[in-house]
Amino acid sequence: QVPLVESGGDSVQAGGSLRLSCAASEFPFSSYCMAWFRQAPGKEREGVATINSLGWATYADSVRGRFTISKDNAKKILSLQMNSLKPEDTAMYYCAADPFRCKLGLTDYAYWGQGTQVTVSS
Repeated sequence: QVPLVESGGDSVQAGGSLRLSCAASEFPFSSYCMAWFRQAPGKEREGVATINSLGWATYADSVRGRFTISKDNAKKILSLQMNSLKPEDTAMYYCAADPFRCKLGLTDYAYWGQGTQVTVSS
């Protein structure tokens, strides 16, 4: 069983909204830091948002106020609500999990999903 499986990616117009989900298994979801990263073609992977075991969230400056990260511990689902999407949000979005790390700048999380594509057209 794959530990993390993302879904919800799609093609939308600028100003639109999408909700990404990440289904988790094989690890104690509620006690892990969960995060969303993204990678656009030709660019490095960057942190988008994190949420720790206490539910405290952090966001990249580029998405703060537009994106909301949340988690459902009972269902083991991580979500990312994305509003007011911009063309520069176009990327492959990955969810990640780690028992200790919970920073946007770190990319060596223990578990990674395979990604879901978000494309925003102008």
